[in-house]
Amino acid sequence: MPAIGMGTWITFNVGGSVALRNARTEVLRAFFEAGGTFIDSSPMYGSSEEVIGYALGKTGSEQTFTATKTWTGSTTEARQQLSDSQRLWGRNQFDLLQVHNLVGWREHLPWFKELKHAGIIRYVGVTTSHGRRHDEIEQILKTQSLDFVQLTYNLIDTDAQRRLIPLARDKGIAVICNRPFRGGGLTKHTERKKVPNWADELQCQTWPQLMLKFIISMPGVTVAIPATSQVAHMKENMQAMYGVLPDEKQRNEIRQAFSNL
Repeated sequence: MPAIGMGTWITFNVGGSVALRNARTEVLRAFFEAGGTFIDSSPMYGSSEEVIGYALGKTGSEQTFTATKTWTGSTTEARQQLSDSQRLWGRNQFDLLQVHNLVGWREHLPWFKELKHAGIIRYVGVTTSHGRRHDEIEQILKTQSLDFVQLTYNLIDTDAQRRLIPLARDKGIAVICNRPFRGGGLTKHTERKKVPNWADELQCQTWPQLMLKFIISMPGVTVAIPATSQVAHMKENMQAMYGVLPDEKQRNEIRQAFSNL
């Protein structure tokens, strides 16, 4: 799996506007052209799933790794959400189904495993965001059979690297890192700021690329999922997949350089 995927929270929630849907199609096209496959969405993201389905229909790509979520405490509603997601994406099968923010995970995980056995999904996962519920996530990772865990990890929110990411790695669970730019807050902080001279060693020309390389170089991380509505930003993000990854010393230098801004 390529180490940079695509999130769709906010950015693909553009409703019925044909112009905006076509613009997001070009973002998706740039993602595929740069080697991306992993697309993450959720029923809680407004019209995002419908817009993804529209864009996928326009690009005609078959290289997609499809990841969506269940977001309800009701088992009946969870089944309806999956049916809706299948219709909106135009896919009968998903690569990954996740329990969004752990809502109803005890009820949903047994059903997810039935779906996996039936071939409707390939992988089972759970998610959290904003650095919440780490104690509960830790217990789930220790006691449940999972394929993926999604959590927040970036230059500021690093708590997951102490226990959750190493635990997932030990158990063979893939790690998805959401909010890599903290909802745009980190990139705003670095606007018009030059990267350190040594960034050339990592083939990074911009701070977003350094931020993404910091994330995907963490042992145990599988994929980071930045979200963008701009083709230029998508191309910039995807370049973080290429070239040298920072070692531990360089990772610390990235954090220190960011702190010094």
